[in-house]
Amino acid sequence: MGFWETRRVVVTGGHGFLGSFVVEKLRAAGAKEVVVPRSDKHDLRIQTEALRLYTDTHPDIVIHLAAVVGGIGANRKYPGRFFRDNAIMGLNVIEAARITGIEKFVCAGTICSYPKFTPVPFREKDFWNGYPEETNAPYGLAKKMLLVQLQAYREEYGFNGIYLTPVNLYGPRDNFDLESSHVIPALIRKCIEAKQADALEIVAWGTGNATREFLYVEDAAEAIVLAAEKYSKPDLVNLGSGEEISVRDLLEMIRTMVGARAAVRWDHSKPDGQPRRSLDTSRAAQEFGWRAKTSLNAGLKETIEWFTASRTAAAV
Repeated sequence: MGFWETRRVVVTGGHGFLGSFVVEKLRAAGAKEVVVPRSDKHDLRIQTEALRLYTDTHPDIVIHLAAVVGGIGANRKYPGRFFRDNAIMGLNVIEAARITGIEKFVCAGTICSYPKFTPVPFREKDFWNGYPEETNAPYGLAKKMLLVQLQAYREEYGFNGIYLTPVNLYGPRDNFDLESSHVIPALIRKCIEAKQADALEIVAWGTGNATREFLYVEDAAEAIVLAAEKYSKPDLVNLGSGEEISVRDLLEMIRTMVGARAAVRWDHSKPDGQPRRSLDTSRAAQEFGWRAKTSLNAGLKETIEWFTASRTAAAV
């Protein structure tokens, strides 16, 4: 029997962007019992509900992906909600897993937890060497505390919890709402709408000088499933693609792919966010043999095609 064939898995956030791909990867790996709770049935911000989820489903492994997320705009608008909901959900599901004796707990962290001026490439040893970038700090710190909880529980209770830190994700099924989306879906939508409207300009946030690294969502899902099976150490693990690009160059890539002719105007009144982001992912390769497979060029093509098709289908 394969590893996953004998285990029941709960994936919090399994109906979401990343979670839906993780669920698909689990089933492809042989998992026959994958439980995907909904927030209207189990509100994980309430401790008793988190506990009831496990007593109802009896999982062997929990993969915690449920989160309140968004781009810089959403983080600035809802810092209290982003801090409280993410912190309390994590605290509750980890404590409930300890109480019920879960075999293994997998927690997805965030690149936003790293210090604002982390040397590039970001190495796991630098995770605690400073305060996160201010616009993302409440969210980043809420997720960062879950690593502390997992390591403390491992030391006191022998709790087998692992913590993975993915860089910015993108891909099909992402959130393309301009009020709350991250940079890639926002730029894709702006370029496509500018082309369709024959607009004269595309307005982008900041200066365009900040750099980012992006990880295709299917690669991230593969890493999470692989780590859940093969990794059981207390140290956090970075998940990234190894490609760093400026937001300015990213926009030019997307504009060219879409065929938009509008000029770009950079709105300097909006923040750039963290100056640079690029991860050292050698630990993931060493510990469970994972490396990203999808280039940014290929991933953007897939994402643009999906978004275009979804808009066409919605218009029918």
